[in-house]
Amino acid sequence: MLAAAAAIAGLLAGLLGIGGGIIMTPVLFQIFVWQDAAQDWRMHMAVATSLAIIAPTTLSSARAHTRLGSVDKKLARLWVPAVAIGAVMGAILARFLSSEVLMIVFAGFALLMAVKMLLPLDQYRIGGDVPRGSLGTIAPVLIGGLASLMGIGGSTFTVPYLTLFGMPVHRALGTAALVGSLVSIVGAIGFMLSGWSVETNLPMMLGFVNVPAVLLVAPIAVFVAPFGAKLAHKMKRRTLSVLFGGFLILTAARLISSLI
Repeated sequence: MLAAAAAIAGLLAGLLGIGGGIIMTPVLFQIFVWQDAAQDWRMHMAVATSLAIIAPTTLSSARAHTRLGSVDKKLARLWVPAVAIGAVMGAILARFLSSEVLMIVFAGFALLMAVKMLLPLDQYRIGGDVPRGSLGTIAPVLIGGLASLMGIGGSTFTVPYLTLFGMPVHRALGTAALVGSLVSIVGAIGFMLSGWSVETNLPMMLGFVNVPAVLLVAPIAVFVAPFGAKLAHKMKRRTLSVLFGGFLILTAARLISSLI
């Protein structure tokens, strides 16, 4: 089950610039249920382990997109410290917020972003360029925090945000992959530290991160990610936007259904 999820997550990492956390987190949660992990910490473990898994996956995807020339390196340099701060804040807040609240917030954001990506709104933009300077750090801080809280790389928010300012979707995907790799690395470390003294009932844990799951899944996902990146560059811009929007709709539906 983990191996199959890893292959799908790796393909989506390259194709959509995401880390595959939206797939890995629910799979990991179910496996931890089967393993009789501590009930109070199963979701924390799933989120933390997902972040640790998608860290190398998004990094592999980012490298593939960089070789294809689809990463805005100047913007990435501005976003790196801001995203790192947000990811740390998210990892800390995760101990104090319920999973239900996080699901509602995420589903709402996902649906709004999906509308933007699905409808032919390419001519509608907030501005002609992505905000820079101190004002431009607000969005990456929020994205880093939300992504860390939810066990995802952050591309779910990064791609629609960048395209609202006129960035081509292929370049937005590549830049999002680079940003997502930082979110997952910092977030995973934060969850390792915050869960260091927690009793999870499972062996081979680093805080909230399950080491065996990372060792099994990460290599498979990393191997598949470059194939997804190459596939993305062969697709039309509109097709890629619709595919990403559909992905967001499915993501939101899954979260909402789990609350009913």
